[in-house]
Amino acid sequence: MEFTRTVVLYFGVTSALLLGVGLYKPWIVLWWEDRQNRLKVIKLYGTLMAVSVAGYYLLPWLFT
Repeated sequence: MEFTRTVVLYFGVTSALLLGVGLYKPWIVLWWEDRQNRLKVIKLYGTLMAVSVAGYYLLPWLFT
């Protein structure tokens, strides 16, 4: 359980870092897309970050 929670936390931190990099230069983190813009970066990495942070806090509550 603690390992899963740690992995989810690292996933959230990585998403936050990629979000920051993508807001500076979107083509670095969206290289596979035809069009790279900041809105797509916010949609993809912002959502991943929000879901992983929520999962980090909800995992102990769900499995107790």
